[in-house]
Amino acid sequence: MATQGELLFEQPSADTLRVILSGPWKLGKDLPSADEVRQKAEGAPALRDLGLDAQGLTDWDTGLLIFLADIWKFCAEENIRFTSTGLPQGVKNLLALATAVPEKKDARKAGERASFLTLLGNEAVDFFRSSGDLLEFVGDAIVAFLRLLRGKAQYRPTDLGLTLEACGAQALPIVTLISFLVGMILAFVGSIQLKMFGAEIYVANLVGVAMVRLMAAIMTGIVMAGRTGGAFAAQLGTMQVNQEIDALKTLGLSPMEFLVLPRMLALALMMPLLALYANVMGVLGGAAVAASIPNITLIQYYHQTTAAVSLWDLGIGLFSSAVFGVIVALSGCMRGMQCGRSASAVGDAATSAVVTAIVGIIVATAIITLITNILGV
Repeated sequence: MATQGELLFEQPSADTLRVILSGPWKLGKDLPSADEVRQKAEGAPALRDLGLDAQGLTDWDTGLLIFLADIWKFCAEENIRFTSTGLPQGVKNLLALATAVPEKKDARKAGERASFLTLLGNEAVDFFRSSGDLLEFVGDAIVAFLRLLRGKAQYRPTDLGLTLEACGAQALPIVTLISFLVGMILAFVGSIQLKMFGAEIYVANLVGVAMVRLMAAIMTGIVMAGRTGGAFAAQLGTMQVNQEIDALKTLGLSPMEFLVLPRMLALALMMPLLALYANVMGVLGGAAVAASIPNITLIQYYHQTTAAVSLWDLGIGLFSSAVFGVIVALSGCMRGMQCGRSASAVGDAATSAVVTAIVGIIVATAIITLITNILGV
């Protein structure tokens, strides 16, 4: 009696090969390899049928399955008909399961690296596709806002109140820190340059105009993009994963009105107030640096600031901050609504929301600056 798997060959005709298995075919023993069958088959160029006889098989485990799978794959590649007799029913079931669905030719990623033009084309296609998605989302948001003006929007006022609190009062600490430090940095850098001309007093002009007209709104927008825009994307993305948004649609509620509209309104209302607060903190930061400059008193700094900053500067800054609030809200909500159905997709949505919001803020700043330059304000 065989103590290990044995392999015998019979060739009744030029186009037929018979493989006989005997003994226990189990891992851990010195089992014959499928390469022996390959070599025997390749030695018969006219081979069309390969038969397997397992009548003498006494025991088996996955070692036999590996052998049979290799033989079956070889026969499929060489277009050879494979038949078997005497196999245990369990082996037949497992072999049928393993060979039921063949691997698709394009199932695995190609190892070749795409060319530069291919990558450029793919990026261009993705850009125009995402631009279309953005326009569609903005259109839906405008429709929801118009329904709000007509009193037909479906949302909970309590959600708007909670979002106002999260976007306003809870954001004051980080806005305070960033704005104060930015004001100090502007004053410090400006004082070094103005000192060469003996015009240190104009540090007040530099800090006041820069903060009120532009920097306060931009820095507040960037802070809110990272803090609130990412949070919006994560919240809506998690709702997308949990199918809560699908549930809202099933109940006949518009996700744009129920989820996006309160967040958009909250940021659009709170961003000008945060920017106004950031103006004050930025000017105070500049005053803290100016107080260390000889021959400049806080009273002089105050009068110089009020003389340099106009209502136009304040209005442009507040308008910019409102625009930035809408951009941050739309970016966060859009990426959250587009989120996939996995945990990693939520993180990707939050990251994409922050990047989209910051890019939108920079582009909007360039456009607003160009328009105000053309208008001469």
